Amino acid sequence: MSQHQLPEITRILKSWSGGNRDAVDDLMPLVYEELHKVAAQYLRRQRPDHTLQPTALVNEAYLKLIDISDVNWQDRAHFFAFASQTMRHILVDHARSQGREKRGGGAQKLSLDEALSFSNEKEVDLLLLDESLRQLAEIDDQQSKIVELRFFGGLTVEEAALVLHISPATVKREWRIARAWLFKRMKDE
Repeated sequence: MSQHQLPEITRILKSWSGGNRDAVDDLMPLVYEELHKVAAQYLRRQRPDHTLQPTALVNEAYLKLIDISDVNWQDRAHFFAFASQTMRHILVDHARSQGREKRGGGAQKLSLDEALSFSNEKEVDLLLLDESLRQLAEIDDQQSKIVELRFFGGLTVEEAALVLHISPATVKREWRIARAWLFKRMKDE
């Protein structure tokens, strides 16, 4: 995505928030490639036999996003924060629909990126991760949002800081604490 597109995306999102439903048509060409890149990167770390493809994930997420009418979009980072949350829910729902609710041999697995690195294991149970993130949100909602933005949304530390209206240093600190908590929680399971 080029630097000149960033203000254009923000302008379109604000127009959409202002009630211009046609703005959505202008948004898709500007965000599709980046959404697809995030989805492809995420799904690349999944089991080889995963049935959901990046294009399908992006399309489903986008369809859910355009149905949202009461969001006051702030900027590109805000949009991608919602997109990351939407992709997370789609992937968890997909894992559940595949009959993989029980942990163990048939559980939906994904490889965590090196930045997250909960453990030395290459794969983590997606449903356990979702459950753990829900528990983390009860303890510290901000940490849960940081993990969601960074892991599911592919946002940088700076982008996550912008979305959450906190400093990058706070994001880095909370990211480390959240990873440690999730590592312990998931290891105990």
